[in-house]
Amino acid sequence: MSAVTLSNLSWSTPDGVPVLSDLNLGFAAERTGLVGRNGAGKTSLLRLLSGDLQPQSGSVTVAGTIATLRQSLAPQSGETVATLFGVADALALLRRAESGEATMDELAEADWTLESRIESALAQLRLDTPLDTPLASLSGGQRTRAALAAAIFADPDFLLLDEPTNNLDRDGRDAVLSLLAGWRAGAIVVSHDRELLDTMDAIVELNSLGATRYGGNWSAYRERKALELAAARHDLADAERRVAEAARTAQQQAERKARKDGAGKRKAAKGDIPKIVLGMMKNRAENSSGEAARLAERQRSEARDAASTAREKIEILQPLTVSLPPSGLPANRNVLEIRDATTGYDRAILSGFSLDLTGPERVAVTGPNGSGKSTLLALITGRLQPWSGTVRVTDRVAMLDQHANILDPSASIRDNFTRLNPGATENACRAALARFAFRADAALQIAGTLSGGQRLRAALACTLGGETPPWLLILDEPTNHLDIESIEAVEAGLIAYDGALLVVSHDTAFLEAIAVERRIALPDGETDPARAG
Repeated sequence: MSAVTLSNLSWSTPDGVPVLSDLNLGFAAERTGLVGRNGAGKTSLLRLLSGDLQPQSGSVTVAGTIATLRQSLAPQSGETVATLFGVADALALLRRAESGEATMDELAEADWTLESRIESALAQLRLDTPLDTPLASLSGGQRTRAALAAAIFADPDFLLLDEPTNNLDRDGRDAVLSLLAGWRAGAIVVSHDRELLDTMDAIVELNSLGATRYGGNWSAYRERKALELAAARHDLADAERRVAEAARTAQQQAERKARKDGAGKRKAAKGDIPKIVLGMMKNRAENSSGEAARLAERQRSEARDAASTAREKIEILQPLTVSLPPSGLPANRNVLEIRDATTGYDRAILSGFSLDLTGPERVAVTGPNGSGKSTLLALITGRLQPWSGTVRVTDRVAMLDQHANILDPSASIRDNFTRLNPGATENACRAALARFAFRADAALQIAGTLSGGQRLRAALACTLGGETPPWLLILDEPTNHLDIESIEAVEAGLIAYDGALLVVSHDTAFLEAIAVERRIALPDGETDPARAG
């Protein structure tokens, strides 16, 4: 029976930073989603499972075969689709056989079903491309699908998939969802795609405390986490009650001791008690009060520790909530008007395109890779001029791409905020950043040192947290490469925003979470030069 088992597994970075510690975990022939914050060790764990990394201690035991899909699929010169499948030599033999140049021994080794089996694997990922197609000529999404087809072609006992839906359009995502829905062997999937995670049989969460397995899909996992949050809040309330009771008890004991001490001094002053008896009474009182003080301090310490543990757990479990100043956008104000616009690069990408946004409307732009989504954003932001037609945009507009290029990477979050919000006071700046969980010294972090999720959250804080938020916010694939916690933080900020929103995204769960009201589907087309490469 196929299985993957981790026993006391530990791994640290080459410079000695611990990433995974004493993991004991098993994976059966089921679909398991691997989740956790960026930096929790998800990709490192996949590399340990595949043998690309070796543990510093502990072991990985694999019963069965493994195929891996990695995040990075940068093609090398001369690589073709056939290279991904590892069948270049076998295909060359078939070509020689077809031209009558193969020897009898070679003919005996020829696999005449090879091409049809490869085509079948590619078809499962909805990809129709010749095997001699250079990988460099494919889009990132096409390369991902071709690599996944090559992985399932080997018919492994376990698939190891690292962010398989990144850079895929809706059709590509549907192909991956369909493949995994019908997959009956084992699969271990690192993903921030909640739609994909909802097809899983189990979820494993990696965090600083280790790994925890939850039966069921993403939705079931979130329900369990909500229960854990409620339990942690109950534990905190109970611990705070115990802290208060311990403080009251200590105060009462101190008051009783003071009264007894006062009474003893008054008796001693009268002189009617022998000195030896007074000494014994004093020692007993001191011993008793000392023991009571130690007991009270132990109770206070235990209650404080319990409260601290509960607060820490709540901080881990509790989703970010954000309150923002109103944008002041009137319901009937037109923030974007495109009339019969045609534009492109060396050829027209958008022809006769029209679009209106009025008031705090939320619009998603969708369409296959290459359909012109990036060209449309370039047109709206003025990076590309219309060849014909007109474009009018409110002057209160901001755009955030997935890399948060609005931030100066050499400056702190605080300094970025004051640059983007001139005139903001220090108190207003700190309050705005705190709403996005950048409190105290966290606001002084240099933007270039932040993770992708932190950068986008900081960019949202700087853009939406000022006294005059934009009337129109444009987002370009904001959830790419973010962990789920970061995505939910971005969602919290966008839910609190009351201006108009135009977002390009293939992430259905994200679009639903931010309450998109209208979707503009661009038709399929040739490669969009703004996306090329």
